[in-house]
Amino acid sequence: MRFVIRVVINAFAIWVVTLITALQVTIIPFPPGETLQLVLTLLAVAVIFALVNTFIGTVIKVLAFPLYILTLGLIGLLINAFLLWLTAWITSFWDWGLRVEDFWLGIVAAIIISLINWVFGIILRPRAKD
Repeated sequence: MRFVIRVVINAFAIWVVTLITALQVTIIPFPPGETLQLVLTLLAVAVIFALVNTFIGTVIKVLAFPLYILTLGLIGLLINAFLLWLTAWITSFWDWGLRVEDFWLGIVAAIIISLINWVFGIILRPRAKD
């Protein structure tokens, strides 16, 4: 259940980023491109992003731990942008998916996605029972 919630939040965050046209991040929906296909494409991209973040992101973050300390965590911005770009690269093999035109704007997009995930994580965090 937690994975499904995480995927829905990621899909929402990616959708918000695609609404900001200056970031040059787009979603190419499944054909014929109606609203349902856009939502399904966002969910599929969010699943791929969550899997990339879970498996590859964890390995990269463990290996880059000394860089986290050295840069006071700022390397995390580059790693998150790389994971977003990697998701776009994986979906580029099909006629649908995520497209990130510029890596540096991808950093800004990754920051926005992280902020949205953080806010929803605070809101949806289970409360401690007394």
